Amino acid sequence: MVIHRSMRMATAQRPLSGTVDSMIENFIDDRGVLLRRDVLAALFDDRPIRRAVRSQQLTRIRSGAYCLTAVWQAADRAERHRLTSHAVRRRYGDDVARSHASAHLELGGPDWGIDLRNVHLTNLTGIGERTQSGIVHHRGVTRVGDVTRHDGSWLTAPVRTALDTATLAPRDPAVCVLNYYQQRGLASRAELEHGIEQMKEWPASLGLRLKLRLSSESCESVGEQRTELMCRDQRIPMPIPQYEISHPSGRLAGRVDFAWPWLGKMMEFDGDAKYLSLRRPGETIEQCVMREKAREDLLRRLTGWQLIRVIWADLDRPGVTAAMIRDFLGYRAA
Repeated sequence: MVIHRSMRMATAQRPLSGTVDSMIENFIDDRGVLLRRDVLAALFDDRPIRRAVRSQQLTRIRSGAYCLTAVWQAADRAERHRLTSHAVRRRYGDDVARSHASAHLELGGPDWGIDLRNVHLTNLTGIGERTQSGIVHHRGVTRVGDVTRHDGSWLTAPVRTALDTATLAPRDPAVCVLNYYQQRGLASRAELEHGIEQMKEWPASLGLRLKLRLSSESCESVGEQRTELMCRDQRIPMPIPQYEISHPSGRLAGRVDFAWPWLGKMMEFDGDAKYLSLRRPGETIEQCVMREKAREDLLRRLTGWQLIRVIWADLDRPGVTAAMIRDFLGYRAA
């Protein structure tokens, strides 16, 4: 088993002072999670928990597990799953490793299109294979290098996590998952191909090779990967991703998400996360947007090319969006 330094430290801090019954305050961990079993073991009474729930200081997140209400209400869909899987792994200890979507989110992976209804555990002692009380227990073979230590508990390693998650996900979310691991440098294409070869006897692994082949190491976000998939599915001439444009001096001026240089056309995917990730220290969203627009204006001046933008909502209506792109490119549907 490979053990390495945690890839991502937990950032949640528990806002406790004066907010929760003092009898149970010390049973709440740094992520704001409390287990009923710990309270019963020390106090032989869960009435303080019931009082905290009634006063809306605690929220029950699954059987025997609670979270500070302020933390839970501030959490999005992915973070709520992380909090729940954190509570589950505390319950089971080191006999299991969080895996599939539960490990994927701990590694910072995207949650678009991923089923987060259940927490996924792979049993390290070879028993399991059942779904019970919101937990899917997996019994897959665990080889050397398939698990790693993360924040004090076992987690399936990036290659295994990427393939497990992609196995259970529909095509497009699975391709976005595989793109994420390659783009972030967590798993190379060769490592993923080797992992698929080891999983070829697993019934659920059928289709993994196609999903990997469709993934792009160049696309930098879920939105970009979905845009590339839409172009492929809708038979739009495939653009070049992350196309670099230079000044006459040869100095790099910038990149566009996609380009058809032989047609003099460019395309950018505009998502909310794009501007959040591009913000400089102390820069407002408005300032970031204006800076990005100035960059695009510069690229248009340097090339003389036209530019089209695709937003998240466009990806949910691929037929309409494909017709818009074809018209922009001067193509007609066959």
